[in-house]
Amino acid sequence: MGLPKKMLRPLTSSPLNTASSLRPEIEAWLAEFQLRLCQQLEAADGGLARFGTDEWQRPGGGGGRSKVLENGRILEKGGVGFSAVWGEMSKAAARQLHMPDPRFFATGVSVVLHPRSPRVPIIHMNVRYFEAGNGDAWFGGGIDLTPIYVDEAQARRFHLALKAVCDVHSQTYYPRFTRWADDYFFLPHRQETRGVGGIFFDRLTVGKDGSAEQLFAFMRDVAELFGPFYSSLMAENHALPYGEREAAWQTLRRARYAEFNLAFDRGTRFGLETGGRTESILMSLPPRTGWAYNPAPPAPDSPEGQTLAWLRKGVDWVGSEQ
Repeated sequence: MGLPKKMLRPLTSSPLNTASSLRPEIEAWLAEFQLRLCQQLEAADGGLARFGTDEWQRPGGGGGRSKVLENGRILEKGGVGFSAVWGEMSKAAARQLHMPDPRFFATGVSVVLHPRSPRVPIIHMNVRYFEAGNGDAWFGGGIDLTPIYVDEAQARRFHLALKAVCDVHSQTYYPRFTRWADDYFFLPHRQETRGVGGIFFDRLTVGKDGSAEQLFAFMRDVAELFGPFYSSLMAENHALPYGEREAAWQTLRRARYAEFNLAFDRGTRFGLETGGRTESILMSLPPRTGWAYNPAPPAPDSPEGQTLAWLRKGVDWVGSEQ
């Protein structure tokens, strides 16, 4: 399996002349990782559902492969997207996205999984590589966890796993990137974090923040954590009991997730501003959700109220018992 050769082109595939010599290797690794991750998730789901494939081309240059699983045994909807796109964005888009030059190359893998059960958390991951026409090149990405009901022990285990990956590369990464996740995955109009956070990093610039080889190695290690960790959560949580109350709470929390992705997510904005495939850009949205007008807040001592109490910045998941 693999992308068509036209989507695994060498350095000359885009108009930029400033690309890292690692660009073909990075693009090829991301394309292969997408396929491997989908196989891991199909195995973890354990049913008959498989990821369907939608290969698309971007008129301005490049394209991608979107893989979506629906109506699985555990996953109600899961999307794993790969893209490698290039061209020149509008000056307005370049300003909005803080691009130092409107010419660009971008490749990455983005994952969002929406499980059936409110006992299994929503999870997101993105790993990406950018180049701008002025010669700058950088890596970005991260993983964050959005439980419908916060399980403190699992949230701590999640953060400890992220810290272990970060510490291999720099002792400064985890404290820096988990604060960044708190600030990024935040709904200011709700004054709540999207979930229990994780790590988020952007514009780790080649030369300034490390060599291309070093930053690529960090990005790979973050990506490789995702499949095994989330597969374990699927196995542990999917059979836990729930009823109508928990299902109703799930629709509300999914709505919060959709609010963030539509109003604040940079990847959504980048895809729409640069003419990506709309269906692929919006595959992160949950399959079923709902908004009630001005719902009454849950009682503080209820499971829902206790979950809301965790949705705040600055929780030290790895430094002390909560």
